[in-house]
Amino acid sequence: MQEIYRFPYGSPCYNADVNPQFRSHTFPVIHIPRKPVDQDIIDFVEHRFGFYPDLQQRLLLTSAAKRVILNCTRQWGKTTVSAAKAVHRAFTVPNSLIVVASPGFRQSGEWMRRAADLLRRLDIPPCGDGCNRISLLLPNGSRIVGLPEAEAKVRGFSALSMLVIDEAARVSDEMYYKALRPMLSVGSGDIWMMSTPFGRRGFFYETWANDDPEWLKVRVQATDCPRISPGFLAEQRSVMTSNAFRQEHMCEFIGSGDALFDRDLVESAFDNDLQPV
Repeated sequence: MQEIYRFPYGSPCYNADVNPQFRSHTFPVIHIPRKPVDQDIIDFVEHRFGFYPDLQQRLLLTSAAKRVILNCTRQWGKTTVSAAKAVHRAFTVPNSLIVVASPGFRQSGEWMRRAADLLRRLDIPPCGDGCNRISLLLPNGSRIVGLPEAEAKVRGFSALSMLVIDEAARVSDEMYYKALRPMLSVGSGDIWMMSTPFGRRGFFYETWANDDPEWLKVRVQATDCPRISPGFLAEQRSVMTSNAFRQEHMCEFIGSGDALFDRDLVESAFDNDLQPV
């Protein structure tokens, strides 16, 4: 069972004094499973990281949902908010194992650099775990490991505290079902998958489309983000195709992602009223 929350200006969760970007902004409806929340993490990220999350980011950080899917526009801050959640987990829960997977080492490396920066703000010098090419080892024994999309190279991890899949729409089903999900079979770890859409295909789309109450589903369109200006969006509309803009900035799943012609376009070409010749 899910609840629907709206947070208009002036509500208790709308802190314009802490973060001025909350002023004069209308936030979207967000569907949240009935779960307890952890408010201490907000104090932690604000005072230890110097990161003041917006409303949607606060909901993600404080939710105790074990399954999270984030369908968001580019430049919203998904890397920062997921890294903050992961570093907070690693810092506060000793011996935690957190794995971040993505389509390639570059994406994993960018995410890990953000996590390393947050560790520095905790006065923890980043250092590897001695076993993995991209990794961070904390003094309490917790580890954060970055992985590429290479099924043969990611097997062997188990008892995860948290699995983060960045750019999930571009990670293959084989990688997800054969290599990543089995990591959660022991330890009851959390999974966060986040991406902009990439067609109506793959596990990211299927998870979003399925009505599973265990998943916290959050969509953040470019028009919902106070840091993205209307002028920039107007410019993007003028240089992108309609479908590309709707997918990249409005978080809509368009077509199959790999077809020459969009499925909706093909179906619209059929006319059931025509008589056969």
